[in-house]
Amino acid sequence: MESYQKKNNEPPSNQSIGKTDLSRFDNSWYDHGPRWRVVVWFIVNAFFINTYLPIPGSFRIAILRLFGAKIGHHVMLKPAVNIKYPWLLEVGNYVWIGEQVWIDNLSKVIIGDHACLSQGAMILTGNHNYRLSTFDLTTRPITLDDGVWVGAKAVVCAGVHCESHAVLSVNSVATHSLEAYGIYQGNPAVFVRQRTITA
Repeated sequence: MESYQKKNNEPPSNQSIGKTDLSRFDNSWYDHGPRWRVVVWFIVNAFFINTYLPIPGSFRIAILRLFGAKIGHHVMLKPAVNIKYPWLLEVGNYVWIGEQVWIDNLSKVIIGDHACLSQGAMILTGNHNYRLSTFDLTTRPITLDDGVWVGAKAVVCAGVHCESHAVLSVNSVATHSLEAYGIYQGNPAVFVRQRTITA
C-alpha cells in the first residue's frame, strides 16, 4: 500500500506515523542576542523601518547601522521593509530592497553588490524539523551574490546560496542553491534559461 501511494503521489495514511507535540517545543538554545536589544529593535523597526511613514531612506539606513547592520553605499531601502535582526545582516553597495521585503534573518544574511530584492520578496533563514515530534527550530544562513535578482513575492529558503547574477522569478520558491547567471522559476524553482546581460 505504501509503495502504491508513493508511486501515485497520494498522501500516506495517518496510522502509526507519529504526531507533532508543540507542547514540547523548545528553542531556548537559540541566541538572538540580549533581550533588551531585541525589544528595543522591534519597537524601532515598527516605527522607522517597517512603515509607510515618509522617512528618508538615508535615516533608516543609519538606524540599521546603529543596530549592527553592515550596509554599503547607495543602498535603496523602500518603505515597509521588515528585518528580523539587523546585527545579522550584511548588504553591499548599490543594492535595492523593495517594499514589503521580509528578511527573516535568524541566521546571517549576506547580500552582495548590485543585488535587487523586489517588492514582497521573503528571505527565510529559519525552518522547522518536521520529522521530530518537537518540531525543532532550525536555522541556516543565506547568501545572495553580486547582481542577484529576487523577483516580487519570491521566497529564498534557509541555506540557499544564489550565485552571481542568478534570477529567481516572480512568486517562485528557491529551496536549493541557484547557479550563476541562471534564471529559475516555479515552486520549487527550477532552471529555465541562462541570463545574458548586454551593455
